[in-house]
Amino acid sequence: MAYLLKTTFIPSSPALRHHKIPGSGQSAARVSTGPFHAKIREIFMPALSSTMTEGKIVSWVKSEGDKLSKGESVVVVESDKADMDVETFYDGYLAAIMVEEGGVAAVGSAIALLAETQEEISEAKSKASSRQPSSADQSAAPAAAPVDQVKVSENAENPSLLPLVAKAPTVTASSSLHPASEGGRRIVASPYAKKLAKELKVELSGIVGSGPNGRIVAKDVEAAAAPAAPAPERSAMRTPTGSVELGTVVPFRTIQGAVSRNMVESLNVPTFRVGYTITTDALDSLYKKIKSKGVTMTALLAKATALALIQHPVINSSCRDGKSFTYNSSINIAVAVAMDGGLITPVLQDAHKVDIYSLSRKWKELVEKARAKQLQPHEYNTGTFTLSNLGMFGVDRFDAILPPGTGAIMAVGASQPTVVASKDGRIGMKNQMQVNVTADHRVIYGADLSSFLQTFAKIVEDPKDLTF
Repeated sequence: MAYLLKTTFIPSSPALRHHKIPGSGQSAARVSTGPFHAKIREIFMPALSSTMTEGKIVSWVKSEGDKLSKGESVVVVESDKADMDVETFYDGYLAAIMVEEGGVAAVGSAIALLAETQEEISEAKSKASSRQPSSADQSAAPAAAPVDQVKVSENAENPSLLPLVAKAPTVTASSSLHPASEGGRRIVASPYAKKLAKELKVELSGIVGSGPNGRIVAKDVEAAAAPAAPAPERSAMRTPTGSVELGTVVPFRTIQGAVSRNMVESLNVPTFRVGYTITTDALDSLYKKIKSKGVTMTALLAKATALALIQHPVINSSCRDGKSFTYNSSINIAVAVAMDGGLITPVLQDAHKVDIYSLSRKWKELVEKARAKQLQPHEYNTGTFTLSNLGMFGVDRFDAILPPGTGAIMAVGASQPTVVASKDGRIGMKNQMQVNVTADHRVIYGADLSSFLQTFAKIVEDPKDLTF
């Protein structure tokens, strides 16, 4: 789902009046009837969540001078979790780009100017040139962040209302070309495909897209890059040793900044931890039988967790204000996924209602979207219970940090052969895994968590209900 870039006019006269947008509580500028009319609109950096403060320009889909129609994608913006296509809210011409690709701008600040007619493009360029930030502002550009909505500026001549933007060098009168519009011909490609094309030094203009309506996707770029194998010298440059300069200070990327803020926020919640050992022989056997049908172990664990939460709704609850808590009506299992330099938690919504085969397909889809930075907000911020699994790395046990706004998170270790004693005193070998749950002690108590873990263990040790 693309987001609309709302804009506001820079009027040739201050003859504006305001009206309320129904249901939003925000004001919007409306041109009053009279001899004056607005000419140039400011395109603002939007926000994609309540926690976003700034956004990074991944790529401009349109170039300066291009004609825009309402609903067309104009720019791709990087949020703390995904890259979003942002659409224009008005018709016009992209007159001046004020924040170039890779630049960062605060939410609500101007990133470009939109002219109503071609004759007004030169005037817009002049206005953009007069707003160049200082070199100190430009040096701050590498930090990255999210995107969302737009604000209304009443009078562009008031210096206090001018946006603070991290802008690349001066916008010239000539039209600059961007990856999605090479040589004047628009090239439609996914944000991840564009990023991949830059890394692999592949020209998008020479690729035929296999996606919807000829859209270039990542696999098209990879296919185009395959024939030209990198030279040995280039391979050496891409080794971990060559890519990291020891002793340097590296600023957080967008996703790293988001993770950092969440981890610090979690310190305000009083938590406790409970561990439990579970025999997994039956679950391992079931997995081997249905793995060929596309079922993943993650989906099996998420399904088992969801079924256990039905019987223990308090574990699925959340406390946000410290004064009350909510029994969530949905059981949405968020699962931690490692990304390059960060972490994200795609959500399997209503996991208790979905069959294991559909749940596995959905999980694979979410992982692909997460790694391509194409998750929509509802696909990563609606979790009510979180799973974190390091078993595939051979980790036998660990503790997880509770994500803000949720009641509990379960850390799953590897299933390993273990020598155990049976009830009749015999020694045998069984596969067992250790799970540790971190919970919000304001809402969940030890007895609650212990009871939930007993139910979860019964489902895993007798997993017949997981395939229904």
